[in-house]
Amino acid sequence: MRVLFTSRAKHDYLTDALTLLHGWTREGEQIRRTLVMDDSQHAALTERIKVVADALRLRPDISRRDTETRIRVGHGDGEPLTEGEVLLAARIEDAYRTVTED
Repeated sequence: MRVLFTSRAKHDYLTDALTLLHGWTREGEQIRRTLVMDDSQHAALTERIKVVADALRLRPDISRRDTETRIRVGHGDGEPLTEGEVLLAARIEDAYRTVTED
């Protein structure tokens, strides 16, 4: 059985999901996260993100400055966030924990 969401219910569902993603901030129709890590951790995280993003057919923006990796998910052109983008952010969090545990 498939659940149908109205536009309002879908928005509330995504907002609730975003509250579980600690460290992510919402700016309009994008979510962002800044992570402190070294170059080898950044490389490992980027590879993991690429695999998940390709599977979800999404293109997050990932940049590196000094010891910070900055990630932005979402279109930024007025398109609302999707379930896939919130899922990608959650997978990025999982990958970040894995990469920094070593």
